[in-house]
Amino acid sequence: MPQVIFIGNKEQRLVKRLQEGDKIAAREFYALYADSLAGVCSRYIPDEEDQKDVFQNALVHIFSHIADFKFRGTGSLEAWATKVMVNESLKFLRTKQQHEVLQMDYDAVDEVEDDDLSVSNIPPNVIQQMLSRLPIGYRTVLNLYVFEGKSHQEIARLLGIRKDSSASQLLRAKNMLIKMIRKYNDDNPPRR
Repeated sequence: MPQVIFIGNKEQRLVKRLQEGDKIAAREFYALYADSLAGVCSRYIPDEEDQKDVFQNALVHIFSHIADFKFRGTGSLEAWATKVMVNESLKFLRTKQQHEVLQMDYDAVDEVEDDDLSVSNIPPNVIQQMLSRLPIGYRTVLNLYVFEGKSHQEIARLLGIRKDSSASQLLRAKNMLIKMIRKYNDDNPPRR
C-alpha cells in the first residue's frame, strides 16, 4: 500500500510554492496579505504616495528573500512579512530624515486621566486618522510598543534613541490620543 505523505497546511504549501518561484502563489500571497501589510505600513507612514513606495519595497524584499524564510508554523509567513513591512517603514523614515524622535528633556509629562475614556463609538478609520495626526516620532514609538510588542530597550536600539526617550515619547503619544478621543466623544455623543 503506497504511503500518503501529508504536505502540511495551506500556508506551508504557499511558502513552498513561493520558494519555487510560482507566480500564481505570489498573487495568492498578495490577495491574502496585502490589506494587512498596507495597514501596518499606514501606521508608520502618513503620506499615501510614500506608503505605496514603502509597500512596494517591502514586497520586493519579501519575494526576493522568500528562499531564506523558514516556515515555523501557521501564521509565521504573515508574521515574517509584517516584520519586513515594519523594517522597511523604519528604513524609509530614517532615510527620509523625517524621523522626529528627539532626545528630549526628561521633565515630568502631564499624564491625562483616562478613566471615562470610551472608543466604542469611534469608527476604526477615525482612530486611524487620529494616529496619523501624531508626530511621526510619537507614532513610531507607539506602533512599535503597542502593535509590535517591542520593549522600550528594543525601541531605543531600533531607533537609535535612549530608553527613557522611548518611554517619554510613548506617554506623550498616549496623552495626545486621549485628548483627541475626548474631543471626538464630546463632538459626537453616542445616540441613545
